Amino acid sequence: MLNPTLHTRSLSSSFSSLCLNSWQWQPLSAPKAKSHSLAPGTSAGGKKAQRRSGGIRCSSEAADEAQVSLLTKTKIPTKLKAVVTVNLTIGGMFSHIGMTRGLDDFADLMGRSLYLELLSKELDPKTGSEKKPVGAYAHKTSHDSKEAKYEGEFPIPQDFGGIGAILVTNEHHKEIHLKDIVLTTGDDDASSFTIDCQSWVHSKFDNHEKRIFFTSKSYLPSDTPAGLKNYRDKELKALRGNGTGERKPFERIYDYDVYNDLGDPDIHTDNARPVIGGSKQFPYPRRCRTGRPKTKTDPKMEKRAGNFYIPRDEAFSEIKQAQFSAKTLRSVMHAVVPSINSALVDRNRSFPYFTAIDSLFDEGINLGNQGDSAGGVFSTVIPRLIKAVSEADDFLLRFEIPEMMERDKFSWFRDEEFSRQTLAGINPFSIQLLTEFPIVSKLDPKIYGPAKSDITKEIIEREIRGYMTVEQALKEKKLFILDFHDLYLPYVNKVRTIENTTLYGSRTIFFLNPDDTLRPIAIELTRPKSPTKPHWRQVFTNSWDATGTWLWRLAKAHVGAHDSGYHQLVSHWLRTHCCAEPYIIAANRQLSALHPIYRLLFPHFRYTMEINALARESLINAGGIIEGGFSPGKYSVELSSVAYAQLWRFDMEALPADLIRRGMAVEDPTAEHGLRLTIKDYPYAADGLLIWSTIKQWVTDYVTQYYQSSAQVIEDPELQAWWAEIRNVGHGDKKDEPWWPVLNSTDSLIGILTTIIWTVTGHHAAANFGQYHYAGYFPNRPTIARVNLPVEEGEAADRMTEFMIRPEIELLKCFPSQMQASVIMAVLDILSSHSPDEEYLGVGPEAAYEAEPAVQAAFERFSGRLKEIEGIIDARNLDVGLKNRCGAGIVPYELLKPFSDAGVTGKGIPTSISI
Repeated sequence: MLNPTLHTRSLSSSFSSLCLNSWQWQPLSAPKAKSHSLAPGTSAGGKKAQRRSGGIRCSSEAADEAQVSLLTKTKIPTKLKAVVTVNLTIGGMFSHIGMTRGLDDFADLMGRSLYLELLSKELDPKTGSEKKPVGAYAHKTSHDSKEAKYEGEFPIPQDFGGIGAILVTNEHHKEIHLKDIVLTTGDDDASSFTIDCQSWVHSKFDNHEKRIFFTSKSYLPSDTPAGLKNYRDKELKALRGNGTGERKPFERIYDYDVYNDLGDPDIHTDNARPVIGGSKQFPYPRRCRTGRPKTKTDPKMEKRAGNFYIPRDEAFSEIKQAQFSAKTLRSVMHAVVPSINSALVDRNRSFPYFTAIDSLFDEGINLGNQGDSAGGVFSTVIPRLIKAVSEADDFLLRFEIPEMMERDKFSWFRDEEFSRQTLAGINPFSIQLLTEFPIVSKLDPKIYGPAKSDITKEIIEREIRGYMTVEQALKEKKLFILDFHDLYLPYVNKVRTIENTTLYGSRTIFFLNPDDTLRPIAIELTRPKSPTKPHWRQVFTNSWDATGTWLWRLAKAHVGAHDSGYHQLVSHWLRTHCCAEPYIIAANRQLSALHPIYRLLFPHFRYTMEINALARESLINAGGIIEGGFSPGKYSVELSSVAYAQLWRFDMEALPADLIRRGMAVEDPTAEHGLRLTIKDYPYAADGLLIWSTIKQWVTDYVTQYYQSSAQVIEDPELQAWWAEIRNVGHGDKKDEPWWPVLNSTDSLIGILTTIIWTVTGHHAAANFGQYHYAGYFPNRPTIARVNLPVEEGEAADRMTEFMIRPEIELLKCFPSQMQASVIMAVLDILSSHSPDEEYLGVGPEAAYEAEPAVQAAFERFSGRLKEIEGIIDARNLDVGLKNRCGAGIVPYELLKPFSDAGVTGKGIPTSISI
């Protein structure tokens, strides 16, 4: 069997390893070979940029001078020194104890724990095969609390040629985290170059195959040095695996599977969930295959027990800081959530008054004595949420006041804020232009009732006070809609079987005021017929009387829950996390570590598979956070599958195409970015287009550096295999759709890459990092509606009586319960937070591009433009004419500002989906 771990993919910033020439050993008569230099960089948070393969640590000019000096002094180099740096994991030397630790210490003492082999990039002219590797053991020379150093010496043959890669054999009994390998001649530091590894290396006792780390020169497949071609091919074949067996934690195999591990029918029938993906009923993107055994109850379902496998280098949380977001989120799932459940006991208890909601921020929830273990987690990992009550082991869950509540406590109650958030909140992805009237459903009227909406021409014209006719409003693009009718209606009766949960299909109509603000004018809520109840629906509008006003507020609360569910399941999870995983898997299976496109994409894929595995483990699973706190309940992922079937198209994930599809923009060659916005003051779109165009320019500059013609794109077998696998396997349930872009030109490649990078950067940032700002005070964005409207046909008469006496209580009953709200708020706080070592778009080791002046210059322009965008967004947020982002008590729109400090800031675009 081929080595499943033979490749160079370290979790590193690929931007830092572009186009480096391999280090060359040659006699004086040979022409001088260029050697270029890259310096490892630092992120905004101070974190060392992760690199997947080697980089020379001096300037290209310095490298040339070093080689001239080297050849002049020594004529023919014969000895090469290697210094290997190993990162020490949390807990000590190699974070393990027992008999094998003693054996490893002895191996270190004897100098036989790491074996290195240099590979030439040239073939042997006599045999036509790869030259024999030059090998040596590296012995441990020192270590401190963070790193261990190993050194070894190699005798270099005169005709060895350029060094193209290094093989590493780890003879410890446990994996190690290899930071880098520095090669020098004797003590001449000027001749050194560094191969940055930043990767886990398995023990040979787990897998006898060797790991390979290439130098940093990028090659298209056709340009690969002859001595490296077989290694390039073997690496990719090993990464694909053979599709069988259960994956082991140390492996690095990338493969596909359906979402068949969200439920566990062996525990109880209530935990059964359908297989999502691989069928016409529930199409879905693929996830990473784990190969775990199937359940006894359902042979299609995979057991959840054991390891939620991800390829080893997709997870770095063990060596990152303790505040790493994924690790913090895991702590909330496994420590805080159970503590909340224990403290509150009654999962269905409502908040009795609005002041009780305020107490979450003032007094908090006493979680009681947590013991040493949980207390340590609380005080060190999540101090923002958990405060020690005293020197005892009692802890208090007290939430920080969200930005929106801090600025204007009552803004959530107002119609103008309800409307504003469709353009500048955390789900600005759903609002669309109303282009046809009357509104007609596409669902079967025999099952779901009359297709024609009850929102009539008369209602709209009455609500806009005769300002214009409906026909005029449509023509002048004044009417907009949030339409959750057809997606939700088939699930209404299913969801209503869940205790303390309800659902409607909904439509909300908005009118565009002359100052570019929106006003909600009508909400339609629909219940389809069931075996026990007839079809029912009602249109609600704001009113001057008390009863009508409170019913309008209740209707808005239901729409808020619909929007929250759609945001979390579709705009956020599906369109970013879920759809990106096949891009990552395909890139690792089909694009070599040497491929320039892999090196462009790699920083944007870092940590995503880890956070997605955590989502399957605790967020979207049966009985998980999403099912327990959002309106679709146990049907949540199923509903996102329906949205994928009906709505998702790769070509429409490009921001300009998405805006045009929703009627929020039209093409206009004379306008900035080639688009004219339907609502000029649409903060998400206005700022998003700045980020989109900047990403596209960077991608254009990068791609054209390596592909001078469309023929090169067409003839690149790795690139074509990558794109074909995304379409045919990763998103295989939609492989026959006609809208897939054809990868046949540099323009099509630029478009595909820009769409992918936008999805995992700008789109994800806009959907994620404002969640606590806007939903931390849950009356603004309730995640679930728990009771039907009191005016719904068939409701008990006393419901309306109670509503007339104390309407506020009816609203509180509709909101999430105390337990649901507390759990969701804790999770949203973490999801909205940047870790101290966050890596932001455009922040990286600029010195890493010195080897390719054109690429270096392009990245500097990219980074500089993002800094300019910071200033542009700041100026927009101070412009009183832009009322959707500037006004009394309004939270400024900063979600697409590129950079941020650590914590819950409501701004910052990370380079990848890392939370």
